[in-house]
Amino acid sequence: MHFKNPVLTASGTCGYADEYAHYVDMTQLGGFATKSISKLPRKGNESYRVVETRAGMLNAIGLANIGLERFLTEKAPILKRMAEGGTQIIVNVPGWCVDDYADVAQRLDAEAPMVAGIELNVSCPNVKNGLSFGTDPVRLAELVAAVRKRVSRAALIVKLSPNVADITLTARAAIEAGAECLSLVNTFTAMVVDVEKQVPMLANQTGGLSGPAIKPIAVFMTHRVYSQVAKAHNIPLIGMGGIQNWQDAMEFILAGASAVAVGTALFIDPAIPVHICRGIKAYMQRKGIGSLNNLVGGLKAQ
Repeated sequence: MHFKNPVLTASGTCGYADEYAHYVDMTQLGGFATKSISKLPRKGNESYRVVETRAGMLNAIGLANIGLERFLTEKAPILKRMAEGGTQIIVNVPGWCVDDYADVAQRLDAEAPMVAGIELNVSCPNVKNGLSFGTDPVRLAELVAAVRKRVSRAALIVKLSPNVADITLTARAAIEAGAECLSLVNTFTAMVVDVEKQVPMLANQTGGLSGPAIKPIAVFMTHRVYSQVAKAHNIPLIGMGGIQNWQDAMEFILAGASAVAVGTALFIDPAIPVHICRGIKAYMQRKGIGSLNNLVGGLKAQ
């Protein structure tokens, strides 16, 4: 995949295709990641499914989506027009067994040529068994290898979970099994309590924490994966987690990310990706840097 700029939307935050287009010119984005698309439609978790915190939000949507068939029929044509405008399309794919992932990935690869990348969601913390692949390097390797055999055109991306003791182990397992790119990080498992009712605020009890609260940890994990695994294998990273401005984005890039994805901040200002692009461009001009590749992993030791 070749991005005209390094800023993408994070999966799950902008719908399937054109929901976000009412607020920003999609052609100004380097890439657009859809919400998760599963083999069959999913209703998702019961309400409440979202709760705000002082430094972000928790969500327990539960991968609600229209399913693969409707996606290919209704949304793929819209995404095709978006891709023709130069925005790379990434489809996020969840699953509950290896065949779930592989079947959807294979059909997207064969029937949706506008999809440049398939992002395996092995790290969703708010569905049953949502972390079973993402926290076990052996199972993750088996999954990626199985999908790799059935995807020949689109780039294969694996979205890593931060809910592990050592993220380099799952990163290495994914790469060695055939991943061509890694997204990191997904949300952190968390809980908010209603002290008056003395119950969890979310119907699912726990949800995924995103937003500024997780950014320093996400930057650290990105740098760790880059320096210990991805750099040696020449595997690009898409960094995400609490990015609100161009300075946040540059932290991830200097830590080792080749691109960044914005999610929670879009609920504050949908145009934030455009502002980030302009900020990065101005930063590069000020520093006299002609290519963003010269900044990737450019973190200097103190």
